[in-house]
Amino acid sequence: QVRLVESGGGSVQPGGSLRLSCAASGWIYTGRCMAWFRQVEGKEREGVARIWTESGATTYADSAKGRFTISQDKAKNTVYLQMDSLQPEDSAMYYCVADQMCYNLERMDLWQYRGQGTQVTVSS
Repeated sequence: QVRLVESGGGSVQPGGSLRLSCAASGWIYTGRCMAWFRQVEGKEREGVARIWTESGATTYADSAKGRFTISQDKAKNTVYLQMDSLQPEDSAMYYCVADQMCYNLERMDLWQYRGQGTQVTVSS
C-alpha cells in the first residue's frame, strides 16, 4: 500500500522559510513523479512544483519560481519542498501527491496517491 506522509508545516513570519518533507513508502520510488499542491479552504487547489524521481527534473508553478525548491533524497524515498521568502498568501494546506505518470500541476485529482497534508501559516 502506497503511503505518503508530509511533515514540516507550521507557523512562520513573512519572509521566513520552511522545509516540507514527504516520505513515500509501499512502492518503488524511482521512475515516479511526485509533486506538491496547496489549497486554501474554499479556494481551488494550486500546483506548486513536481519532480521526476528518476532524473530529478523539476517543474514549478509561476507562484513558486525563485522562492520554492523541490528536491529529493532517493536513499530516504523522500521529497522536499524548501520554501523561502514566505508571504501570507502562501498560507495553505500543502499536499504531497505521487503517480507513475508526471501529470501537470493544474489538476491534483489526476494524481493517484495523496498524503494527508501539512498546514503552513504565514503571518506576523
